[in-house]
Amino acid sequence: MSNYTDIGVEKIGHVGSIEIRRPPLNFFDISLINQIADALDEFDRDIEIRSSVLCAQGKAFCAGANFNDPARQAQEAKEAKGSAKGDPADSLGPINHLYIQAVRIFRAKKPIVAAVQGAAIGGGLGLAVAADFRVTCPEARFAANFTKLGFHPGFGLTVTLPELVGQNNAELIFYTSRRVTGEDATRMGLANVCVPQAQVRDAAMKLAAEIAECSPLGLLSTRATMRAGLADRVMAATNHELAEQSRLRATEDFKEGVKATEERRVANFKGR
Repeated sequence: MSNYTDIGVEKIGHVGSIEIRRPPLNFFDISLINQIADALDEFDRDIEIRSSVLCAQGKAFCAGANFNDPARQAQEAKEAKGSAKGDPADSLGPINHLYIQAVRIFRAKKPIVAAVQGAAIGGGLGLAVAADFRVTCPEARFAANFTKLGFHPGFGLTVTLPELVGQNNAELIFYTSRRVTGEDATRMGLANVCVPQAQVRDAAMKLAAEIAECSPLGLLSTRATMRAGLADRVMAATNHELAEQSRLRATEDFKEGVKATEERRVANFKGR
């Protein structure tokens, strides 16, 4: 296995494991998504691996993008002095490049089980939903908090979330930006298994091992049929999502949404 800076990768029997190692909140950026995609490519080339588990250290699975990082704060300080205009989404890197890497995850050939032991927020939800299955716990929280930030959903969620929970449930999650508990996520089909928090990773490994007992050729063939065209649909969706995000990230409402979230208050949106 290759060496990675932000993930741990290992092989346990016929199951590959990818552990996100940016605790406690495991914020994502283009580097992290690229590393996960690279590891999945490695798994696809390893004939011994038949399924994989995506898990994370810390209290969150992935809390999305870090809009409160030092680089952004430094940029805002420059803005206050009359320098270049700051952008709360700068910490993501070029979003179009990030989405190119995200689509690579959807092109992985073998089943993925996500062990969601804590928060899966924004792009972190998109990452969890990129997996075939999700094992979670009552303490976990799933949220597409984009509209609360004055933003548009991304990471292909406008395609993947409705396919999991239905159009109307997806609309409810998008329009309210509410946090869905692990139990409610399981009831609506967003998660497949709900166990006590301490058992999430073991339960995910157990499910991945059950999958790995099956014929590797049968798995590859069946999964290719079941997910036919998904990566292309996600790529088309991310093109539209990117256009909307690029438009909205330049608005006053977006900056207010990010600031209000940091300050844990209700945003005072102006519609501009």
